[in-house]
Amino acid sequence: MSSPVQIIRPRRFGDARGWFTETYNSDTFATLGIECVFVQDNHSLSVPAFTLRGLHFQTPPRAQDKLVRCIRGRIFDVAVDVRAGSPTYGQWVGAELSAENGHQLFIPVGFAHGFVTLEPDCEVTYKCSDTYAPANDGGIAWDSVGIDWPIPAGTAPELSDKDKVQPTLAAFDSPFSYDGRPLTPLA
Repeated sequence: MSSPVQIIRPRRFGDARGWFTETYNSDTFATLGIECVFVQDNHSLSVPAFTLRGLHFQTPPRAQDKLVRCIRGRIFDVAVDVRAGSPTYGQWVGAELSAENGHQLFIPVGFAHGFVTLEPDCEVTYKCSDTYAPANDGGIAWDSVGIDWPIPAGTAPELSDKDKVQPTLAAFDSPFSYDGRPLTPLA
């Protein structure tokens, strides 16, 4: 059984012109245990370095699996286990995603997602398994989980008004159920 959160490292095929990569293939992802159907693509631009977006999720019945990649710049991408009853509840994993490394992070339902940009002008795209549903939009405070964000000492991250007022993890009453797969370190 695979870990619920996975780092995906698509192969790049290069020559003198540059490279080609397949960023998503449902058959390939099924071999990794990822069998959701993606129905929405999102794209964000964060101009200042150390822009922090998160920690976000959508609640059932409109919960979302996400497949995240950085197409310009570098980010530190994070998933936090918020599944009630999970032995790894509140634990997190993170990975650097960049245009250069081409890595992606798969974040299933039951995990809060966030990222911080590590340089200016970062663009992030991600696929979602459900469309945006404002009534199910949720989040937890970025600084309530103990994430080791790679933000220089004395630097305050750029936050949206929404992210400035998210509840703490301790105050969060999770609607997500544990599926029997504990969070494990990213391979």
